[in-house]
Amino acid sequence: MQVRVYFEDTDAGQIVYHANFLRFMERGRTNYLRLLGTNQQALLNDGQTDAPGFAFVVRSMTIDFLRPAVLDDLLDVVTVPQEVRGASIALLQECRRGDDLLVTARVRVAFISGGKAQRIPKSLRLAMEGPR
Repeated sequence: MQVRVYFEDTDAGQIVYHANFLRFMERGRTNYLRLLGTNQQALLNDGQTDAPGFAFVVRSMTIDFLRPAVLDDLLDVVTVPQEVRGASIALLQECRRGDDLLVTARVRVAFISGGKAQRIPKSLRLAMEGPR
């Protein structure tokens, strides 16, 4: 997914404020669901039957800031599943500018309902696991 860096994304030095990379990666995870053929609104509607009040929540994140991004950069946000478990998914996310790796993050996202971890719906889990 591509993201253009706008003035609002930067600090006084026109460098991307570190927390904005989290926003870019959140959008990347949403776009990843769309690329799997799912969108969040459909997932919310379908999931209410099986798991009322469900949500995906970030359980943990390890992030490394390697290089800065600046005003007007065009960034590629890459999201790759690493491990799919019953109630969670580990993802590798990267923010790149061309061949330059700027930020890398390992993210564990949990599926919850009623404040407790729940199994990820089978159709979504299979889509995330990909072809075997």
